[in-house]
Amino acid sequence: MKIKYISILLLGVSTLSYAQQVKDTLKESKIDEVAITGSRNKKRTVVNTPVPIDIIDIKQVSQSTGQVEINQLLQFSAPSFNSNKQSGSDGADAVDPATLRGLGPDQTLLLLNGKRYHQSSLINLFGTKGRGNTGYDMNTIPIGAIKRVEVLRDGASAQYGSDAIAGVINVILNDRDKGFEGNAFYGMNLFKSPGNNDVVSDRKVDGNTFDFNGNLGTKIGSKGGFGNFTVEFVNKEYAIRNANPDIYTSPRQRFGDAKAQNIYFFGNIEVPLSDGLKFYSRQGFSHRNTKAYAWTRTPDADGNIPEVYPTGFNPIENTSITDFTFDNGLKFKVADWDVDFYNAFGNNRFTYQIDHTINATLGVKSPTSFNAGGHSLLQNTTGFNAVKQFKVLEGLNIAFGSEFRYEKFDIIKGEEASYAMYDINGNVVTKDTPQNLWVTVPGSDPVRYRPGGSQGFPGYSIDFGKSRNNFAAYVDTELDVTKNWMISIAGRFENYNDFGSTLNGKFATRYAITPQFAFRGSVSTGFRAPSLAQKYYSQQFTNFQGGQLVTIQLASNDSKLASSLGIPQLKQETSVNGSAGFTFNTGKFTATVDGYYIRVKDRIVLTGYFAQADLPADVQAENPFIDQVQFFSNAIDTKTKGVDVILSYTENVGSGKLTATLAGNYNDMEITKVNTSEQLAGKEDIYLSAREKAFILASAPKTKVNLNLNYRLNKFNVNLQMVRFDKVTLIGYDDSEQVYNPKVTTDLSFGYEFCKNLNLTLGSKNLFNRYPTLQTTHVSDGNTEAGGIFDPVQMGFAGRQVFARLNFKF
Repeated sequence: MKIKYISILLLGVSTLSYAQQVKDTLKESKIDEVAITGSRNKKRTVVNTPVPIDIIDIKQVSQSTGQVEINQLLQFSAPSFNSNKQSGSDGADAVDPATLRGLGPDQTLLLLNGKRYHQSSLINLFGTKGRGNTGYDMNTIPIGAIKRVEVLRDGASAQYGSDAIAGVINVILNDRDKGFEGNAFYGMNLFKSPGNNDVVSDRKVDGNTFDFNGNLGTKIGSKGGFGNFTVEFVNKEYAIRNANPDIYTSPRQRFGDAKAQNIYFFGNIEVPLSDGLKFYSRQGFSHRNTKAYAWTRTPDADGNIPEVYPTGFNPIENTSITDFTFDNGLKFKVADWDVDFYNAFGNNRFTYQIDHTINATLGVKSPTSFNAGGHSLLQNTTGFNAVKQFKVLEGLNIAFGSEFRYEKFDIIKGEEASYAMYDINGNVVTKDTPQNLWVTVPGSDPVRYRPGGSQGFPGYSIDFGKSRNNFAAYVDTELDVTKNWMISIAGRFENYNDFGSTLNGKFATRYAITPQFAFRGSVSTGFRAPSLAQKYYSQQFTNFQGGQLVTIQLASNDSKLASSLGIPQLKQETSVNGSAGFTFNTGKFTATVDGYYIRVKDRIVLTGYFAQADLPADVQAENPFIDQVQFFSNAIDTKTKGVDVILSYTENVGSGKLTATLAGNYNDMEITKVNTSEQLAGKEDIYLSAREKAFILASAPKTKVNLNLNYRLNKFNVNLQMVRFDKVTLIGYDDSEQVYNPKVTTDLSFGYEFCKNLNLTLGSKNLFNRYPTLQTTHVSDGNTEAGGIFDPVQMGFAGRQVFARLNFKF
């Protein structure tokens, strides 16, 4: 078999670097496998698509790394993908917000075997990248169930609909039809403080992580049917990173990685029912319990009762995430058209139990644990695809289809004491309660009042559900004009019952100038519908700002609070995407370079904090308990430009093979416009403060470079990976810049194959124990967003981990 053009982006991150995987795969003639993502042409392989697609072999990558979650695995694999661990960010401590090309977490679409996956019900709020955005929780899919991940780094709303502004991530499940394969992983952080003992931990060894997964494949019937089933269990302990109190102090006594326990079951079934008719079903269940520490309440804090907690306390946010997916479909032929009719169902339920806390307005009678409620999101998509090849020129492929999607977002009310403020008689405070009955802090001058609700995370005070539906129709065409030149045109119409219609298009092309060198490019329009959570989410909470506890109302977009300040109704985000690049391959050396330009109008983000004094007098009177208020709004327009470069070289060295891969991303985002109403004139710096702008622009480092060296000799292999994260600048509560300097993390692993059924890998991630730049300025006042000695940034903050991974099969 002769392969002329290779346009896969080669990511050298696995036991066999990606370039080596490609060469090995070529020998096995599997490179002809159709790229499911980005093309509905069933003869279009990954070597001749007109847009960049990363194909990541999860099995190979996971064997050589210390990663047990798909988000973190991609974070250290794909240069334009970024995902942050969080601390002190409420629900985001349990869900890692992920971005592609520096855009929002909800501007990348997630598919499961080519079908739209449901989002998480969580909306990112505190201290997280992508604040104000919803997004997908990729970690609800176990690594053990994944065959590969396809990453389309190009605007694809015209092909796949809402959320695909930055691109598409398609998770492909295992489809092996025989045998059992298992993985056992154990890792631990060997803590040693960098520098002059600036960072301290509870223990010298922490963050202990155990992961076991088993995958079973079996034949079903005698006509090629199969069932593939995965179970996985992950247990991870706390990894606390605090400041040495002899140098300076921090209001976060328990800053660091949360404790988590995950249980998964995933199934992938395909069964031929008759000639030309096939049934398939994909089932997924995951449950995650996470315990994360909120900000410390000191003994004299307004939210503490010293008789209950004489030395203060650290509230624990005990989150429970239950996720379910159930996709079913039929594949058949109608007049030579290949038809796929399907229904994809998904549900995410996210609830909070707040432990080791108190409702200070109840005094010593207060419980110390509360059911704080939560939220859930249901999505059901019914649709069909039809594809047919025509003998026009060198080949014409036409695909068309339609989808109907239903979504429902619910807020689950917590118990009364988790959100209520009580008076001195134990009655719930309302706007009619005389102020002299409010519970005060003894001896305070001027008088201060106790905050209501559970400290750390107050419960939800309302119980409601909102739903909507969407209809979509699309056409997707590809024409091989000559053997060297192909063009693709796609268009999609969508109508939402809550805000209207949109029409988007895409044009892409690829031209092979020589057998080794090809040009590719695309231009498209895109959109993202505001999520139900962004439209209707509402919560009152307490937050620390510069060491002070304030009560904040996050008001829903359709509330009186929003309209009183001139916050407009949410509308869709729109985008224009352009990309151009080339691929080059000489066998030993491959190169891909892709530049991109993305302009997004009316991006939905969280506004800054408006003080109560900014509200009209009548609205102030109706909301006497709040200090500040913020909203979701189509606040900004952005422009992003960048380039992805992947270079790979393979050479025989001695009796073994050395593969070197350099993969880099340059990404530059600019806020080109702040969209304010006439009513907000003079308040632009509040509507979107410099602090909020900095969070948006810090969603990805300006550059990210991954160097991978892999040497394989017989049954032994060694893998060295170095990742450089560029400078990130945030702004503290005192308006001072917080600079996180460039850092390099180094991962090293050694693998040995005892036999074809048993493989052992020993290694370390972040071998030299690198941490983000310590923020010493005013840290005792909680100047960082996370309240710790540094904020969560792309490189992580857990330090060095050593690990062992055993892979076995029979």
